[in-house]
Amino acid sequence: MKAKINLEKEKQRGLSARLRELHQSTRVLVLPNAWDVASARIFEKAGFSAIGTTSAGIAFSMGFPDGQRISRTAMLEVVGRIAARVSLPVTADMESGHGRSIGDVAETARAVLEAGGVGINIEDAGGDPGVHAAKIRAVRETVDSAGVPLVINARVDLYLVNAGEAKERFDRTVERAAAYLKSAADCVFVPGVRDAEIIRRLISAIDGPVNMLAGPGAPTVAELERLGVRRVSVGSGPMRAALALTARIARELLNDGTYRAFSDAMPYAEANRLFEEVS
Repeated sequence: MKAKINLEKEKQRGLSARLRELHQSTRVLVLPNAWDVASARIFEKAGFSAIGTTSAGIAFSMGFPDGQRISRTAMLEVVGRIAARVSLPVTADMESGHGRSIGDVAETARAVLEAGGVGINIEDAGGDPGVHAAKIRAVRETVDSAGVPLVINARVDLYLVNAGEAKERFDRTVERAAAYLKSAADCVFVPGVRDAEIIRRLISAIDGPVNMLAGPGAPTVAELERLGVRRVSVGSGPMRAALALTARIARELLNDGTYRAFSDAMPYAEANRLFEEVS
């Protein structure tokens, strides 16, 4: 039994090292965000190198609104299912850590490791940067003592929540990024920025890998790579696109009694194979 546990930990260390290497590559890490095993398997088969989870997508699929309304246990149950059914590194979006205290956040990081994750995303929600830096330090100490160096993605939310005066937002973001990297974060996530010039300036001013949130209206992946972005994620975008398709199917079925909206659905046999291959 002990040998099996050691083998699993060694495998997890390898996945963690792989995720860390992907942040240092000359190519940008494109990280799709899964909300269940089916979406994770689709991303894996498409050829991605790693998978992130989307906290909003998981919450919606479990019947909760976004904003840390789903419990840590329920969130990690889905993370664990995904990690168990793909061979790629999985990084977990754990919102602001699922707890009020620094100890709570450290325990969340420990639980991510137990679920099979090798990365964690923690947001500061525009709050006290000193507290967030302390959370990051506690997470680093916790996972290092567990023997698996979890890749920490520290999210700076000032642009996302439009905090303060626009002219001050850039400098405050850079200051927070520096503090989080000093506290042992591996990457800094700055969602809410779509302007290429601001992105370029942020990359130039932040001394570490930077993650950007992409979607309609944002620069392409190739453009973000040219700007120096090291990691691109898509958040709940794919999940919400799936919801929009389901809504179209519902309207057509109810109003017209026809089925055009799902005429290009994945064939049953292909969908079934997604899971037969990893059973």
